[in-house]
Order: sequence, then C-alpha cells, then structure tokens
Amino acid sequence: MAPKFEWWAKGNNRKGTPVVVKMENPNNWSMVELESPSEQDFLVEGRREKSRNKNARQLTWVLLLKAHRAAGCLTSLGSALIALGTAVRRRIAAGRTDTEISSSSSPAIAESKPRFLYSCLKVFLLLSLMLLAFETAAYFKGWHFETPKLSLQLQLPYGFFDWVYTHWVLLRVGYLAPPLQFLANACIVLFLIQSLDRLILCLGCFWIRFNKIKPVPKTAISDLETGESGCFLPMVLVQIPMCNEKEVYQQSIAAVCNLDWPKTKILIQVLDDSDDPITQSLIKEEVHKWQKGGARIVYRHRVNREGYKAGNLKSAMNCSYVKDYEFVAIFDADFQPLPDFLKKTIPHFKDNEELGLVQARWSFVNKEENLLTRLQNINLAFHFEVEQQVNSVFLNFFGFNGTAGVWRIKALEDSGGWLERTTVEDMDIAVRAHLHGWKFIFLNDVECICELPESYEAYRKQQHRWHSGPMQLFRLCLPAVIKSKISIGKKFNLIFLFFLLRKLILPFYSFTLFCIILPMTMFVPEAELPAWVVCYIPATMSFLNILPAPKSFPFIVPYLLFENTMSVTKFNAMVSGLFQLGSAYEWVVTKKSGRSSEGDLAALVENEGGKKMKHQRGASAPAPETEAEKKARKKNNKKKKKHNRIYMKELSLAFLLLTAATRSLLSAQGIHFYFLLFQGISFLLVGLDLIGEQVE
Repeated sequence: MAPKFEWWAKGNNRKGTPVVVKMENPNNWSMVELESPSEQDFLVEGRREKSRNKNARQLTWVLLLKAHRAAGCLTSLGSALIALGTAVRRRIAAGRTDTEISSSSSPAIAESKPRFLYSCLKVFLLLSLMLLAFETAAYFKGWHFETPKLSLQLQLPYGFFDWVYTHWVLLRVGYLAPPLQFLANACIVLFLIQSLDRLILCLGCFWIRFNKIKPVPKTAISDLETGESGCFLPMVLVQIPMCNEKEVYQQSIAAVCNLDWPKTKILIQVLDDSDDPITQSLIKEEVHKWQKGGARIVYRHRVNREGYKAGNLKSAMNCSYVKDYEFVAIFDADFQPLPDFLKKTIPHFKDNEELGLVQARWSFVNKEENLLTRLQNINLAFHFEVEQQVNSVFLNFFGFNGTAGVWRIKALEDSGGWLERTTVEDMDIAVRAHLHGWKFIFLNDVECICELPESYEAYRKQQHRWHSGPMQLFRLCLPAVIKSKISIGKKFNLIFLFFLLRKLILPFYSFTLFCIILPMTMFVPEAELPAWVVCYIPATMSFLNILPAPKSFPFIVPYLLFENTMSVTKFNAMVSGLFQLGSAYEWVVTKKSGRSSEGDLAALVENEGGKKMKHQRGASAPAPETEAEKKARKKNNKKKKKHNRIYMKELSLAFLLLTAATRSLLSAQGIHFYFLLFQGISFLLVGLDLIGEQVE
C-alpha cells in the first residue's frame, strides 16, 4: 500500500486545498486534488496564513519529488550516453577504413581511384585547425568580430601577434574574400535555379493530381482465357538479369512465373552472370523446378561477364527466338511483379505505334527497416511521384529505371540495342530512343515490389554508379543530341535540365556550397552566406521533397542533413564520370538482404490489393527441396561476421565542419553555428558507419 500524507486532516476544520500525494517509488508519484477550498477558509487571517503554510509545505514536497525524478532521468540519460559511447568505440575498433577495404579487395581498382579529393580535405582540415587556434588567440586578445562585416582602423602594432593578425586580416579582405564571395554567389545562383526547377516539378505534379491526369489504354484486356476478338495478347519476353544474388533469386523467379498471361505467349529468360558455382547451381535448380511445373522458362549463363548488365541483356537479345516476340519486360533480381503486371502495362501499346516504353513505379518492402531506408524512400518517392510522372505527362520522356518496365523490341533495335559503353545502360537506351522519336509512359499506379539497400556501404556504391554513369553518358551522347532532328525545346530539356542541372549542377553546388564554402566563410568572415541560403531555402526544398511521402515528415531534418552528407559521394562520382577516372567504370552489384522473401512480402501484397499470388495457369508449384539442396542452402546462408566501415572523407568533413562551427561562435553567427554543428554530427555518424545495417 502506497503511503499517504494527509496534512490537512485535523478535526473537521478544512484549511487550504486538500491534496493527496501518493509515492510508490521516486519515479512514480501522483498528486490529486480532493476538494476546493470553501469561503470560510478565507474569513480569518490566521487561518489563511496557516493554509498558506500548509500549501507551501505541500508544494515543497511536490517540487522535491519532481527534482528527484529529474535526477533519475539524468542518471538514465548518462547511462544511455555511456552505453552509446561504448557501442561506438566497439564498432570503431572492429571497423575497417574504406581505403583498407578497397586496397585488400582489389589493389588495381584502389590505385585507380581518385585520392585527390581526400588529400585536399585533409589539407583543408589541418589549415582550419590552425586557423581556429589562431582566431581563438586573437579573440582573447580583444579582436572581437560580432558581424561578418569588418571595419578596421589600422594603428601601429603593439606586438608581433597584433602585427601578424593585422596582415592576416588585410590578406583576407584583399585577396581571399573576393574570389570566395564570387564562388559563393555563383553557387547561390545555381542553387536558386535548381530550386526553381524543383518547384516547377511540384507544381506540375499538383496540376496532374488536380486534373486527375492518368494514362489510359485505348483497349483493355477483358479475358485472357476466352481469346475474344479485340483482345491484345502479344508475345512477351521476360528477362531477369542477376549476378551472385542468392538472397533474392527464388522470389523473383516465382513472381515472374506467376504472371497472369497465357503461357503460350510468354517466355522467361533467367540471365545469370554469377561467378559463384554454388549460386549458379541453386539458380539452375530453381529454373528446372519451374520447368517441370509447366512454366516456359530458360536458364542462360555467360562465361565472360563483359559489359556487366548491358552485356548480359545484349547477349540475351541475340538469341534466334527473340524475333518471335514483340515486347520485353525486364525485372532485376530483387523485383517481384504482381500477377496482373502485364495486364496493366501491355494494353498501353495497343494502337500506339510511337510508344516505346511503359515504366512502372517501385514500392519497397523494407522502407521502414531503419533510418537509412526511410531516407531513401523519401528520395525515391519524389523521383517517381514527381519527376517521372511530370516528365511523362508533359514531355513523353524520362530516364528508364532499368527494371519494372516493358519495352517494344522494335524501339530497342531502332535505337541501337544495349550498349556497354557506360554503367547506366538504362539511361543510355532511353536517351537514344528519345532521339529516334519514341515516346514513354510512366504508370504511377502500377507498382513493382523490391527492396532498398539497408547498409550504407551498399547504398554508397549504388549512388556512386548512379551519379558517375550519367556524366559518362553526357560526354558520349552530347554530339548526337546536338545533331539529332528533335526540336530545340527537347534538346534544351535533354542537355540543360536532364543532364546538366539534375546530374551535374545539383551534386556540384550541394557539396561546394554547404561543405566547402560555408565553413570557409567562418574563417574568412568578409565573405558571407545569407541565412536564407543556409536555412530557409534548404528547409523549403526538403519540405517539397517529402510531400510525396507524408508519413516521413518526422524525418525532414535528418533527410536535409543526410542529403548534404551524401553530396561528397555524389560529387566524387560526378567528377569521376565527367573526367573518365578509374572509379567511374566500377560496377558493384547492390547487396540484397532478401527481405522481400519473408512474411512481410505476403502482407504487403495482401494490403495492396487483397489478392494472393496464384500460380500461372497450367503451371504447378515447384517441387520441394531435397535434403542435399537444403544442406547446400544452409551452408551457403551461414551468417558471416558483420563489421562496420570507417569512411575517411566523411570523417574529414565532419571534423572540418565541427571546427568551423566552433569558429562561428567567435563571430556570433547563430544560424550558421547550428547548421555546421548538426551537419558535422551527421558526417560523423555516417563516417563511423553508424547509419543503416552493418555489412558482412
């Protein structure tokens, strides 16, 4: 029984506000008012004084209890911080730097990687530390700068330090600040242009939603079984390119074999580039199981993995039987289309001979797995909901996403087929098809299930390929774009908007403005960045980006910080692709975790349509595994030791930004301090690989 303190219960005289304080333990207490004071309590002055004394004693007890609880919370917070520090120290001790990993895994590639950026960041960090010490000493000697504007009255120096600092200020004012301010203004202009482009895209998306604009096929497939006249049932080739993806091959093959399409009019190609013998045998056995069940599926394996995915698709299209098919649907190994995928995409080609591509939207089975996947979902939701949809409706052109799309084979052949000249073969074929006059359609309401990379290492490599490839392609296709017969407006959109603004300018200003120029202005305060550039416009753009994923609004601040953190990877990739450096030609298959093969996939499918996957008509389920296959699978799926990686460029930028944040305190620049502080912490967390899952 909890003790009760009843200080008012003396006879029948009620004085003050009746209160019961119940305390079972210091962290669990409650205060309940039993009865309000009566008018008689205020008639006698003595009673009022006693009542006040009683109330004061009660309030004192309550305050003491609150202080005790606050002390308990502080103790818990301290314990949590100690545990976090221990975990960070343990992960750092078990971690390996990205330079060590790249050198041990592939010395040739490691030597070809550009180290210039990392070396510059280290030099910049050392200079900033020296300047911070210098500025701190000057601050304590009375050199106080309350604003970026400096009004300096030169007097005879009183000492060597004053003489040195005076000349340092003159050097800043005369030689460092003007070019830095010019570069800052240029980046601000680029920032405003890119922000305007994003705003126009959002307005276009709003217009599409307001007017309910949606691609509608001229004829729909009413019944696949009856074969009524008017039904559009062309021959469809389905391709599943994969490489060493043993975590996801089963569900992708099963999903494609369950597509609701007459089995005499569909052929499935499993294009395996795996160099692991165990993975090869597992995929081959899976294909054989579905063949025995009646599915029209073939297995192809290349001995030479030349050209990566583009070479794999090109080799498959050279098969003699491809001439019998009119359309080809492509799904990566982690994509599982719903059974009605072809029924929702193929009808758009009916009586539309200019249509070359129908692209579906991606949906993610693991978008809430961790913070990294949540932030990726924000980016990709904006990409599909806004960028792809607006470009489809108003321009009939957008970048092919490489998977979850259906191509007219004639459009592929007319555009020159798959080429191995870049690491973004999907964007390459889309640009060439656009130059030949083919039109594209994006279906925002047709989704294909896939998964997001859950580790920062996998996401980082994916983003490097996605941002270096477009720059390779821009160098190669620019002459063809200029010489093409498309309109001037389409040429402007392709060169300036599609390539320069969204692929080159965006990573350039994002890295240069917020990771280089902003910290430099703390040490050269004569050059300044307005608060609206540092805070208001980035916050507005983040708000627009997050609109297609409204459930992600609580993550708007982490999203803003993480996008700036990723700018170092994107900038490095952009430079590598633009100048054809060694790392631009790396192709690393994004690591999959196989999340979509678990029970949450069935739940997602059930939620999205209430329809369960049915086996293809005339096909039965694959046979159960044998004991030998089970043993091989268990041996192959043994958990490997996980560790985190330490990224040196991100850590260098983290300490650089934190140093600049400390310097900003001397100039009393509030908004700049907070931005640099939190951005530095964001770089620190990413540099220590404390975001996302650990890698194997």
